Amino acid sequence: MKINNILISQSVNGGFYSPYLEISKRQNIKIDFRSFIDIIGANPIDVRKQKINFANFSVVIFISKKSVDHYFRLANAMRFKVPISMKYICQTKTIAYYLQKYIIYRKRKIYIGDKNFIDLLPYINKNEKEKFLLPSSDILSQNILNQLNKLNIFWKRAILYKIAYSDLSDLKNVCYDILVFFNPSEIKSLFDNFPNFDQNNTKIATFGKNTLDEAYKSGLKIDIKVPTPELPSMSMALDKYIKNHIK
Repeated sequence: MKINNILISQSVNGGFYSPYLEISKRQNIKIDFRSFIDIIGANPIDVRKQKINFANFSVVIFISKKSVDHYFRLANAMRFKVPISMKYICQTKTIAYYLQKYIIYRKRKIYIGDKNFIDLLPYINKNEKEKFLLPSSDILSQNILNQLNKLNIFWKRAILYKIAYSDLSDLKNVCYDILVFFNPSEIKSLFDNFPNFDQNNTKIATFGKNTLDEAYKSGLKIDIKVPTPELPSMSMALDKYIKNHIK
């Protein structure tokens, strides 16, 4: 089956777009971007209702780039100057590097996990006397909550943004050869919009274990699973998959 068009279930933004643009030109295929979810940021009143005071915490645990954005956005809105002494525990290198958008790495204490949340537990235990803040969306894996509750630490979760499903009704009669998903909420949005979605010959690409699990749970057949040691990024995986289907 020749690949003619691909839908990325996220909106176009900065560096995210570049590798896909190159694939589109090189392979002569159409790649569209459409966010399957909407992000609704919390405001300072929402944070105070949760009885969260950023000044009470000495370590922030970041499990996504979105949580980084909304933590610093609300810190600024609430006139909280994040101290240089603040420690950060980041689930991946990508999230840690993204922190540079808001802080200068020099003299900052940053711990970086490999990929999964469980990789962060040694760093959390190492700082067990500290007070931990976990910024997140309103959707969070129960497994993360369970793992933190098992530890002998003081921690709190701050819901700093909410996830809503986008209206995709205009895609009802549009077909793509490949649908690309990066988080479980995007797959849930697909079925929220199209409860009777039939995969037929559409290929599905997923990034991360949680997204893959949700895809399987929804009854989808997965053709592209990322990351792997050989293909750490979605753009690399798509490029290889397309090349193999040209032969």
